[in-house]
Amino acid sequence: MHHVFYLDGNEEKISWVIQTSDSKVDQSRNHVSIYKNKVTDLQSKYVALHIGLFWGIGVFIIKNEDTVIIKCDDEIMFNQIISDSKIKDQFIQKRMQFIRQFITQRRLKVKFELINIDENLAKKNIQNKKD
Repeated sequence: MHHVFYLDGNEEKISWVIQTSDSKVDQSRNHVSIYKNKVTDLQSKYVALHIGLFWGIGVFIIKNEDTVIIKCDDEIMFNQIISDSKIKDQFIQKRMQFIRQFITQRRLKVKFELINIDENLAKKNIQNKKD
């Protein structure tokens, strides 16, 4: 099956949207206390990708060997991921370790695409940071 995965995050919340040919699931979460107002927006986006993939696999939306197109509106994150370059931020390194582990274990076919902010379906779920 093919999925399109959107993600977003800020210092207070994370959000993701998983679209398939016949459904769309929106999810958002407040950060747990160890992250809330302690992570950067970039770090939060990695948390959203990590937790969103884990959640999608856990509720059986994303299954072994599925194709996932991950749409990212952050150029820094996009370049870090597609270049597979060494990331200096240990927090982000750890999230990427888990993300790569999910991809490998589930034999997912993953493609990353850079999109404009206004195309990010997950953005609306965290627009108002005080929700």
